[in-house]
Amino acid sequence: MKISILCVGKIKEGYFRDGIAEYVKRLSRYSTTEIVEVQDEKTPDGASEAEEKQILATEGARLMKHLSDEAYKIALCIDGKKMDSVAFAAKIEQIKTNGFSHIQFIIGGSLGLAPEVVKKADLKLSFSDMTFPHQLMRLILCEQIYRAFRIANNEPYHK
Repeated sequence: MKISILCVGKIKEGYFRDGIAEYVKRLSRYSTTEIVEVQDEKTPDGASEAEEKQILATEGARLMKHLSDEAYKIALCIDGKKMDSVAFAAKIEQIKTNGFSHIQFIIGGSLGLAPEVVKKADLKLSFSDMTFPHQLMRLILCEQIYRAFRIANNEPYHK
């Protein structure tokens, strides 16, 4: 199984980088995991709706270059489907059973994801009604993917 996490922007904080690296290392038992970062656009304070649409379009075009037709694509969206960790593990197993060997998770920047990126997704997934910084969301996603593999393999993991 190959897991790709496509995301907008770089992680500046060392503690986030360290946490993400730890989970990517743990995931190596179960999958090949890669993180693909595309450049983010600076959003000026008080940006107009037109400026925000242009920023989303630019970031979206960068993400679209990395989307694979052979992969199952999961866009992280606040209005996506919610599931608990057990259901998430079952979903990953279902994706594998349906013949996919590659899952791409897509995390947008501070403005979210461009509509054309969301349209390419096979699943819109939400972790909460709350908004999280994309750096933190990347860490949470890595932890939940690791947890899903542990659950799917009937291995212990703290609750």
